[in-house]
Amino acid sequence: MSPSRWWALPVVLVAVFMTTLDFFVANLAIPSIRAGLAASGSQAQLVIAAYGLAYAAGLVVAGRLGDLYGPRRVFLAGLAVFTLASAACGSAPSPGALVVARAAQGVAAALLAPQVLTLLGALYRGADRPRAFGWYGTAVGLAGVGGQAIGGLLVAADPMGLGWRACFLVNVPLGLAALVLTPWLVPAPAAGAAGAARAGAAAGARSGGLDVLGAGLVAAGLVAVVLPLVQGREQGWPAWTWPCLAASVPLLAAFARRQRRLAASGRQPLLDLDVFAAKGFASGLAAVALLFGGSAGVSFVLALYLQEGLRLGPLAAGLVCTALNAGFFAASLRTASLAGRLGHRLPLAGAMTLVLGLASLHHAVGGAGAVPYRVAGALLVTGAGMGLVMSPLVSAVLARVRPARAGAAAGVLGTVQETGGVLGGTVTGTVLLGSLGAGWPAAAQAGLAVPMVCALGVLAVLALTKPARAPAPACA
Repeated sequence: MSPSRWWALPVVLVAVFMTTLDFFVANLAIPSIRAGLAASGSQAQLVIAAYGLAYAAGLVVAGRLGDLYGPRRVFLAGLAVFTLASAACGSAPSPGALVVARAAQGVAAALLAPQVLTLLGALYRGADRPRAFGWYGTAVGLAGVGGQAIGGLLVAADPMGLGWRACFLVNVPLGLAALVLTPWLVPAPAAGAAGAARAGAAAGARSGGLDVLGAGLVAAGLVAVVLPLVQGREQGWPAWTWPCLAASVPLLAAFARRQRRLAASGRQPLLDLDVFAAKGFASGLAAVALLFGGSAGVSFVLALYLQEGLRLGPLAAGLVCTALNAGFFAASLRTASLAGRLGHRLPLAGAMTLVLGLASLHHAVGGAGAVPYRVAGALLVTGAGMGLVMSPLVSAVLARVRPARAGAAAGVLGTVQETGGVLGGTVTGTVLLGSLGAGWPAAAQAGLAVPMVCALGVLAVLALTKPARAPAPACA
């Protein structure tokens, strides 16, 4: 592979960094947003929820768009929309305008996520693949490590009097730079793959274009799952949450039936359900859902336990949490070299490390003698386990799918990540808050039992799954 191909990597990973960063900076900026825009509590919640809802609902459609029109073209469109939406967030005159702009950011993030995974899988093969996905994990880790710090610094520094708006406007120069560099540094698919994409687009046009009804069904079904889980806990599980969750079943079932009918009649489905027939793909998705659910659960426990249980201030709590992300970041940097020695056993070793870290964390938070440095030490090991699992697992899941279905697979993978995270955080929160009567140490341990179950599930899936064979290269 040409050495110049590596120049594409930082450009592609800018999108990963920006979209991950926005999960963190928005959370930190909420108090300033409420004060600056006179936003109510529910409006402040929607600033966070709108991004996640739009992101989850748009991933399957975005993956199919990448298959039809090429991942680089859709990547550029996603960059443009995300940059414009970030500018709109930074200049929003009212809470409602900010919520709309955040939803647009979520749509753009959904456009970007499957294309990033598809481009990485297409551009880097053989020994280069673990290195590329290792840097993918590093970008996520950097955004996680720096998200709270960057948001806090921007709000405190108040550059040019922008206050919280700087947290969103910081994406604009990054997005513009990536837009300029992508046509120069990110190679287009090889001629054969490009021809296949054009043929697929033409076939889609002949059969009625993109499946708009299917897109509406899957978006409505995912929103019906994610919205009550995001908002329900915050609002004390009002009556509307249960019919909303129940409605997701017929909506998603109708989507699946429509996709099978379209495929059977020779028309273009939005999601080729045969992607699930790839050996090990479904079990890999289960491991991904459990991994992200456990990660969200740990974050929820830490957010409350450190400040309310250990009575740490925000800065001290942030420093303790940094240990988790620092472990993730350091381990992600080592995945490429470790993959050369451990091969397909690397995710399994990472899952074992994750279980060990969570067991240490469970012990560290228990009893009246819990101290921050012990919690930080356990978090370091936990983060290292996550870092060793995530990139190799994502790479292995995508390697099980033929290149022609890479976009659809990446869209499904992103949807599973997002939904798994919401479910994990919600279940953990319910267990933690329901155990507070026994005191903070017992409640924290009860809450951490959920991520531990998730980690053991990841370990079991990886132990029972045979390694994937890498598909043939899709790029020159």
